[in-house]
Amino acid sequence: MLWVKAFHIIFMVTWFAGLFYLPRLFVYHAQSSDTISHDRFKIMERKLFWGITTPGAIITIVLGFVLSAANAGAVWTTGWFQIKFAIVIALVIYHIYCGKLLKDFKLDRNTKSHVWFRWFNEAPVIALIIIIILVEVQGF
Repeated sequence: MLWVKAFHIIFMVTWFAGLFYLPRLFVYHAQSSDTISHDRFKIMERKLFWGITTPGAIITIVLGFVLSAANAGAVWTTGWFQIKFAIVIALVIYHIYCGKLLKDFKLDRNTKSHVWFRWFNEAPVIALIIIIILVEVQGF
């Protein structure tokens, strides 16, 4: 099970790298005004979302279920895990919303400012901090 845990952490880092960087690309994309930049950002965003972030999310979630099943589901009754699971669900929703924003940029219909994206970019940071504290402390 230690190998599963190790790969769960590796792919979680991959997923979060995408969740940190994709909204940052959205910031720069929203600030750009020329066609060459817009086209470049569309390619970068698509490759990051579909090539790194989404596979990282899927593998992280699958391995997380494997780990919880290996504990005979006992972990599901702990308070820290229930909160962690709720945050992971929120991250999945955030991830899906990033996909919607990606599509908006692809179709040249983004209506959000670079400032909005700067604030949007903070959500996964907060989620990661809370998840790490919950997993390491497991205090309740």
